[in-house]
Amino acid sequence: MAEILNGKKKDLGGFSVTRIVPNTKKRMVGPFVFIDHMGPVKFAPGDGIDVRPHPHIGLATVTYMLEGSLVHRDSLGNSVEIVPGDVNWMTAGRGIVHSERETHEAKATETVLNGMQCWVALPENKAEIDPGFMQVKKCQLPHRMLEGVHMRLIAGEAYGMTSPIKTYSPMFYLDVLASKGSSFQRPDSSQECAVYIVNGDVEIEGNNYSQGQFVLLGQEREVRALKNSRCLLFGGDHWPEVPQLYWNFVSFSKERLEQAKADWAEGRFPQIPGDHLESIPLPD
Repeated sequence: MAEILNGKKKDLGGFSVTRIVPNTKKRMVGPFVFIDHMGPVKFAPGDGIDVRPHPHIGLATVTYMLEGSLVHRDSLGNSVEIVPGDVNWMTAGRGIVHSERETHEAKATETVLNGMQCWVALPENKAEIDPGFMQVKKCQLPHRMLEGVHMRLIAGEAYGMTSPIKTYSPMFYLDVLASKGSSFQRPDSSQECAVYIVNGDVEIEGNNYSQGQFVLLGQEREVRALKNSRCLLFGGDHWPEVPQLYWNFVSFSKERLEQAKADWAEGRFPQIPGDHLESIPLPD
């Protein structure tokens, strides 16, 4: 039976995010161990996002903007602006450092920020691979348009489509626009699936859900739009073992988490070229 997972508001200093996963009812959906909705928030000139350099291990971060933009910089030397519809996929593997800030021009004007940030856990046998980064433009992503439903595949595989993003376990991440009265089926009934309603109202097997609700599906298959709606679909194969999370680190080993903590505290992670003058300290 479908179940609503209620997110919690987290203050990140000047703006808040809604943290949906991990959740007390469900620690991960497919390989997704972390799902945040950033905003929507409006910043006055001079304000904005400045996420200082910080480390990751054992996961891939996925940034997908709905409104506004961010600049990603990392210790591999990448420096790119992500805009709505593009996918920013960073594989941390054995260790990477990155920052997320607004452009000089955006910070000088009134801006709106609205986007999704997710962590995808790496399988245990892939957790220590070399770090990597790729950005895929929205026009390069697979699309499916049929009977009032416009789908964009962000990552993984679904409906016979495959995203150019390199993933390491069976999964899907979709952006779906559905016009009033249209419907669509979940990608694969054998995989876990959750529906996040960005805006609009939908019906799932006789129950109605509205904007801002994150619905974890059971055996339900069909989603019908009660008005023009936008939904994000997250899912993949069920993981029998859930990895451990500490701060920005994901691992199946407590010892590996302790090593990552020590490495960051003692300055053994690589630095970001051009953005190394400040960093986020290890939490107490």
